[in-house]
Amino acid sequence: MRFEGKINISAPRIGVWAFLTDANAVSHCMPGLESIEIITPNEKFRAIGALGLGSVKLKMNTDVEWVELDAPNRARMKMRGTAPGSSIDVASEMHLADGPGGSTDMEWSAEVKVLGTVASLAARLMKPVTQKLTGEFFSCVKKKIEK
Repeated sequence: MRFEGKINISAPRIGVWAFLTDANAVSHCMPGLESIEIITPNEKFRAIGALGLGSVKLKMNTDVEWVELDAPNRARMKMRGTAPGSSIDVASEMHLADGPGGSTDMEWSAEVKVLGTVASLAARLMKPVTQKLTGEFFSCVKKKIEK
């Protein structure tokens, strides 16, 4: 599945970059997050979170790694999450550009591959649930950066 979007944040690009690449700061906006552990600052972290897809509930252990950081323009990350009988691989990317009036325009994309039990049981629910959670995430990010 591929997801993508655009958002304008009323803040300078360097501030948006700093927030989005700080695992501790951005963790406050991750729906279902239970814990986060920094493995290597500005490179790797591990997160544990819960995800519900209808009657299917998962507790995912996720390893996240920044694979490219081009401050304050572009970043790419990869994530690998596992739960009993299921796994998820995500490759995501963001591009930041100066927007009107000192704001920042962000374009983002994510390629998501889900395998195992959750893929077969909750296939119809994955896209709308992911879109809902992504919307909640970016709404929180915008609010926190703009305040």
